[in-house]
Amino acid sequence: MKRRTFGTLVLSSLLLLANQVIAQSIQRIEPLHWWVGMKTNKIQLVVYGDAIGECTQVKISKPGIDLLSVHHADNKNYLFLDIHIGADAQAGQYPIEFYKGNKRAGSFSYQLKERDSNAVKAQGINSSDLIYLIMPDRFANGNPGNDIVKDMRETALNRDSMYYRHGGDLEGVVGKLDYLQDLGITSVWLTPVLTNDMPQASYHGYANTENYHIDPRFGTNADYKRLGDELHRRGMKLVHDVVPNHVGLYHWTVVDKPMTDWLHEWPEFTQTTYKDQTVFDPYASQDDRRKMEKGWFDTTMPDMNQTNPYVRNYITQSHIWWIEEAGIDGFRIDTYPYNDLQFMADWTQSIVDEYPDFTFFGETWVHSVPNQVYFLGGQQVGQSIDTKLMGVTDFQLNYAIGEALNKEMDWTGGVNKLYSVLAADYQYPHPECNVLFLDNHDKDRFFSVVEEDITKYKSAVAWLMTTRGIPQLYYGTEILMKNFSNPDGLLREDFKGGFSGDAVNKFEAFGRTGDEQDMWRYVKTLANYRKNNPVLHTGKTMQFVPEDGIYVYFRYDDDKTIMVIMNTNKESKMIKTGRFAECIQNYKQAKNIMTDKVFNIHEDLSLQAKETMVLELF
Repeated sequence: MKRRTFGTLVLSSLLLLANQVIAQSIQRIEPLHWWVGMKTNKIQLVVYGDAIGECTQVKISKPGIDLLSVHHADNKNYLFLDIHIGADAQAGQYPIEFYKGNKRAGSFSYQLKERDSNAVKAQGINSSDLIYLIMPDRFANGNPGNDIVKDMRETALNRDSMYYRHGGDLEGVVGKLDYLQDLGITSVWLTPVLTNDMPQASYHGYANTENYHIDPRFGTNADYKRLGDELHRRGMKLVHDVVPNHVGLYHWTVVDKPMTDWLHEWPEFTQTTYKDQTVFDPYASQDDRRKMEKGWFDTTMPDMNQTNPYVRNYITQSHIWWIEEAGIDGFRIDTYPYNDLQFMADWTQSIVDEYPDFTFFGETWVHSVPNQVYFLGGQQVGQSIDTKLMGVTDFQLNYAIGEALNKEMDWTGGVNKLYSVLAADYQYPHPECNVLFLDNHDKDRFFSVVEEDITKYKSAVAWLMTTRGIPQLYYGTEILMKNFSNPDGLLREDFKGGFSGDAVNKFEAFGRTGDEQDMWRYVKTLANYRKNNPVLHTGKTMQFVPEDGIYVYFRYDDDKTIMVIMNTNKESKMIKTGRFAECIQNYKQAKNIMTDKVFNIHEDLSLQAKETMVLELF
């Protein structure tokens, strides 16, 4: 009797130890958790662990979750589980049991959460917004304790280098929200904040190595949720930068791939050609198209195979997860033309099915209006796939405003370029959804583009705040930050005052030079005027053909009319307003919104060289 008891105990202990070993070998299940009450109630769990794929049976016995199917991968370290979360499912822990033959090999407890019914989320970004783009590593350091994280591939912190990390983080951004709100900002877009465990230049975030974790040098998932909550408390919004096209070379699914076709791979390294034309060129070779869409963006950025159904699920679920987890309001989509467009159409539909008000804008760094239009929804210009994309980053107007202020007007160039590009809006399904910008983290700072001419710079900001679309400011625009993009690190300098030990603090008036403070006031005045005047969000637009270097356009609705006059000449000009009777005939006076000066709108106006005047008519 004693021997049998001892043997039973030994056997039980060995089985328990075996179970523990197997259970411990399950290194991760993604998504990290899910929620009850979601329309997206069929999800695919990625289970990863040493030889977990050798399990022959998986069971979920607790009511609420049904296991639909188990998929084995090429790599025995993976299993993919299709589950259905029932309408009667309750929040809580759901044990998942793994078997080898008839023997239980281990278990993992999967969590379903209650949705936060009081949370603000998925509001969408629209033309009432003013987006402020931040590179968090370079903006403000709120928690020096996370500047260096051991066991990551890049641990160097050096603010004197353009390529090392500088220490900015999410807590730093939260600490500056009052500053941004006062400036008139309504939405904050951060360059990617997911873990980027790459050995070099990890600060920019565009080579993520995790899909469900905030980079610990920026903070935690809870910190990111707090940022969303703090923005919403102020009536502001959060824009999340997503990169469906590629991941970092050290992404955990790249280091140990689930299957042979998880990535687009070539016999030898093949980079994308960056030739977006090949996607829609009726005469393009198939080889050129394949290189464009399936080539790697960089040696360190593997291209995801978005025709693989497991990859599609993995990407889509992670993005829905972040909307629910952090209260995200809109996505900026990186390198949009390099994605599989049918996948992007399906991806978009999956998200709007769950969040009907959610919006997207795609980075389309291309070189003509039709090229931009091609990637949008609505199948406007020979597009066979309705991508359902609402808006793009409007590079064409970005090029045009630079030319308008830097080149003399001729038949097609100078300010005529600005007029002509806007006149091509008939090609867009929704031109008001395009995001307008003067510069960003990849392009020359606009203050440098206009040769540090403050009058030109103010003209550009005035245009940005008053033309159609969704304006976006790059951090530091308001304090005359400058530099060109060769190398791009020069565009990504620290916002002075955001870091301990800074000699000056540009977040405060006392730390700014006279010119910087004047520019800051200019941006603030225009931004808050725009914020409080719906005519600049949803009003109609009428533009007049430029004459003698003068460009005039109107934004108007039933309640208000705004007149914008841009002098692109190198000398002052007198403007006869009679030409614009179509828009001004019902008004007698105009107020300069920057100076509050009131004058007779039917008398001639004088503008200084390169000056732009924004007038409210009454």
